[in-house]
Amino acid sequence: MLKIYGRATSSNVQKVLWCCGEIGLEFERIEIDAAFGGLKNPAYLAVNPNGLMPTIDEDGFILWESNVIVRYLAAKHSSGRLCPAGLRARADCERWMDWQQTSIAPPMGVLFRALLREPRETASEEQLRAAHSRCGDLWRMLEARLADRAFVGGDALTMGDIALGNAIHRWYRFPLERPDLPRLRKWYDSLCARPAYKQHIASI
Repeated sequence: MLKIYGRATSSNVQKVLWCCGEIGLEFERIEIDAAFGGLKNPAYLAVNPNGLMPTIDEDGFILWESNVIVRYLAAKHSSGRLCPAGLRARADCERWMDWQQTSIAPPMGVLFRALLREPRETASEEQLRAAHSRCGDLWRMLEARLADRAFVGGDALTMGDIALGNAIHRWYRFPLERPDLPRLRKWYDSLCARPAYKQHIASI
């Protein structure tokens, strides 16, 4: 059985759990408590030398990096659905997966650590304003993307949505004013209606 190492509250772990839920893939989640040194445990570092989560173990095949894990599981178990069959459609989704990591994750991380995570990290007003403004600009990009489609990759859920699902949930939890982006909100509401998303992200 697939083993997933990581906390259920970790955004990167949640991607993988949600992906498995959408596929209907059975797994065993193994708790890793970063607060008590779990990520620095020599046994864990032996399988993931980055000391981060999640990590999966599929019958001895070890893989880390959350978006790579989602790509792998989607390609193996949901080709033609979560992982588009066409090369261009797949690359299109992968572009938005990389965009999540390289563009939206840094400013979202500033806001999350200062506004939601416990214990809170201190951030200056200037840092918060800059991160808030940057996030608004980036979410407007996705708002424009959704002008002619229900999901990131088209008319159906794909791995592109899975990479961004936790970030949009946190965006709507931040105690901040947000730009009026109706298509983005409609997309988020459609994710919240999915049982696997509700179980692994929206209810946590």
